[in-house]
Amino acid sequence: MPNGQWQFSSWLDTQGRVRHLFHLARLGEEQLLMILRGGDAVNFVEALRRFVFRSRVTLSVLEGKKLATGDALPTHIVDVEDDVIRLGCGSHSLQLGSDVADDDAWQCAQLRAGWPWLPVTVLNELLPPSLSLHRLGAVALDKGCYPGQEMVARLHYRGGNKRHLHRVQLSKEVAEGAELRRDGREFVRLLTVISHQNVIEALAVMTDETAKKLTQDAENTSDDDVVIQSLEAWSD
Repeated sequence: MPNGQWQFSSWLDTQGRVRHLFHLARLGEEQLLMILRGGDAVNFVEALRRFVFRSRVTLSVLEGKKLATGDALPTHIVDVEDDVIRLGCGSHSLQLGSDVADDDAWQCAQLRAGWPWLPVTVLNELLPPSLSLHRLGAVALDKGCYPGQEMVARLHYRGGNKRHLHRVQLSKEVAEGAELRRDGREFVRLLTVISHQNVIEALAVMTDETAKKLTQDAENTSDDDVVIQSLEAWSD
């Protein structure tokens, strides 16, 4: 990856489930930055240190940094000015710094782009196709062996994954990461939930069968009376 660029990356377990999803940015020849899209940075670094053997690699957590919305910047471009790091996201940029104005306007734009943020309750639970990670370039099929690679390749070439990522509208606010059930069974698994201009939208993982029924406005209410409307879907 060239200097001044970023990409989506993920860390999978041996079963192919997503442990972490993050932005990986190259700030210089010997400096990389990871911005986790959910999870705890301290625990992430401690887990990653176990894989540092004889390499001269130092892993550290950046303390006191805030995320904010910046001006438009082409996707995958990294711009560094003083203490502020900007990651280009097309219609906006994601700013990281100590003194940036902490705001969450970027969340709505990224939700509508289908860029998932993973609540702690879904870490180590979902497979890459359920989060549309192939579309984001966060997993690869040509990188040799890495944890979960066999499962990723099997799902890609043989099919078998019946859950995908969707953008939905909810009739009332529900906690991020919540599992909505219907007739006592899992109905929809929520990820990011945002209330914007009196509308509640969310990224959600659901089976293809459930999604089909939602588009037909059939069986679109959970056991706890949350009405779900399908707005957009992303395949693998």
